[in-house]
Amino acid sequence: MTTHPGARGTARPAPTGPHPTHNLVFRGARAVLPEGITTTGQLAVAGTKFTAHPHPDAQEIDVRGHWLIPGFVDLHNHGGGGASFTSGTAEDILKGIHTHRTHGTTTLVASTVTGDMATLTAQAGLLSELAEQGDIAGVHFEGPFISPCRKGAHSEALLRDPDPADVRKLIDAARGQARMVTLATELPGGLDSVRLLVEHGVLAAIGHTDATYEQTVEAIDAGATVATHLFNAMPAIGHRTPGPITALLEDERVTVELINDGVHLHPAALRLAFRHAGADRVAFITDAMDAAGFGDGRYLLGPLEVEVSEGVARLVEGGSIAGSTLTLDRAFRRAVTVDRLPVTDAVAALSATPARLLGIYDRVGSLEPGKDADLVLLDADFMVKGVMRKGSWVVEPQLP
Repeated sequence: MTTHPGARGTARPAPTGPHPTHNLVFRGARAVLPEGITTTGQLAVAGTKFTAHPHPDAQEIDVRGHWLIPGFVDLHNHGGGGASFTSGTAEDILKGIHTHRTHGTTTLVASTVTGDMATLTAQAGLLSELAEQGDIAGVHFEGPFISPCRKGAHSEALLRDPDPADVRKLIDAARGQARMVTLATELPGGLDSVRLLVEHGVLAAIGHTDATYEQTVEAIDAGATVATHLFNAMPAIGHRTPGPITALLEDERVTVELINDGVHLHPAALRLAFRHAGADRVAFITDAMDAAGFGDGRYLLGPLEVEVSEGVARLVEGGSIAGSTLTLDRAFRRAVTVDRLPVTDAVAALSATPARLLGIYDRVGSLEPGKDADLVLLDADFMVKGVMRKGSWVVEPQLP
């Protein structure tokens, strides 16, 4: 095993930029559209947008035998390509973003991990600059307002109750780019913090929580609308103590995150979530850390050391699962080949549902005229053969 310095904030060269495509028309693919799957239509790109009709000089691309699906939208991601969103430089973060783009994630919210308030506000400032430039879709704060009983891969020494004044500091530090805050709403100040987040247009996510069923219902009624990586870092369902999972699944106001890497969830748990919430309330996420798209070795997740072995990330001390090494193309492929979900449901959970939750479905999340030309080209085995973002190739198509 090797220790990867990129995970510790070492600057790396910025990745090569995307290649502009101008005007294209794709023909012959199985395209997943909001109304279903079509094999007879065409998909046209003019500049940075999808368009209803091909430009007269559009280059025609024959993609028979392939799938065209919308670019993936990841709500919860801590890094990739050996680079950290939680402690890295701007160059590190751009490298991590590029790594996930090559795997089909064309829209990404960057997540932090528990740290002291000075560290978190500084990182929020850096991430907000990248959001303002359009590199990421905003900032997600995971911690420090979480339960020590369900801390997972977060430093217990740095945890704190969700005092609304502290929550407000993070919102302000993100300069309008805060998109979501995960908190244990049963802690002192939790419900008031939920209300504060709602007032500022920030998603309140219930996670790393030891809440009861009743406490979770109260938080949802206060305005919480997201379950952070459902099933993980929260009490299991009991027949006398149904706990937060039951409350989160049964309420139509809540979108539930799922990590579909074969480690965090048994396939039966995933099917349970889809059966009760449906594809319009499930968002596949990566919860990725630095090792995603990079390899095994030693990394840092915030202040904690992580060992990645055979693609599974665990804390060196205690052995708790520490995020994932997942990319969303793998989550999609597993959903349709192992979990046997309909392709349309998997696409919704990777694109439309998270885009709606973020309030950006008017721009991304489906292959529709007027939206950003974000797409993933897959072969018959659901392997990525091309990725386009805003009309430019991130991954040039690999066609016969």
